[in-house]
Amino acid sequence: MKQLKNILFKRQFHIFKLQLSIWDIAVLFLFLYYIVTTTSNVVSQLLILLMAIILHEIAHGYAALYLGDPTAKNQNRLTLNPLHHIDPLGSVILPLILLLTGSPFFIGWAKPVPVNPRFFRDPLKGMMLVAIAGPATNITLMLLAISILKFIGTLTLSLTPFIVLVIQLCKDAIIINSVLAVFNLIPIPPLDGSKILLYVLPKPLRATYQSLEPYGMPIIFLCAIFGVFGRILNYTIPPLLALFF
Repeated sequence: MKQLKNILFKRQFHIFKLQLSIWDIAVLFLFLYYIVTTTSNVVSQLLILLMAIILHEIAHGYAALYLGDPTAKNQNRLTLNPLHHIDPLGSVILPLILLLTGSPFFIGWAKPVPVNPRFFRDPLKGMMLVAIAGPATNITLMLLAISILKFIGTLTLSLTPFIVLVIQLCKDAIIINSVLAVFNLIPIPPLDGSKILLYVLPKPLRATYQSLEPYGMPIIFLCAIFGVFGRILNYTIPPLLALFF
């Protein structure tokens, strides 16, 4: 099993000046096949989601670096190259399943950026600040897309195919980034909201809350299956968009 893992993930091939593993090549082929065989609107949503979650993780890495932790930088995670950030489940499989099943919400995640809290003067506060950086980046991207839409609205332009495309991309970026921001602020480990909640909790409750961490991913999947996240997003996203619009 270990030998198979090394072959799939660690053995590197040089292609067009890129170092790719067998897994990287397989993901690229599947992604290109999906682009060719699906509608352009779905492809644009998937690309926006991928860019949003990559920038989300890069923000974590830069926040950690600013606070004194060079781990992400040393592991070459402060890059826009998607091959360094793609998580097989969160970046490819789950988004495709949600798209193909007509899910009312669209989420995903990249490979988490490594953070070592021992580099921080105050590890608990440092982890909280690093956690905030991700959702803050998604909110910034959402505001940028809103600003572009508002700017287009002030112009007297004919609806050329290019303008229609820009408007659709901005709408997708607004929805996807707002969903990612709210989703990641939910205080379930290992989501960013759990690091924020851990910082503000009274000391006697922190150990009890941290004991939930091993069960975080099962809780997340159960919440997704039973529609908990859908309800949270339905109650929070419309007021959030109304506030900024």
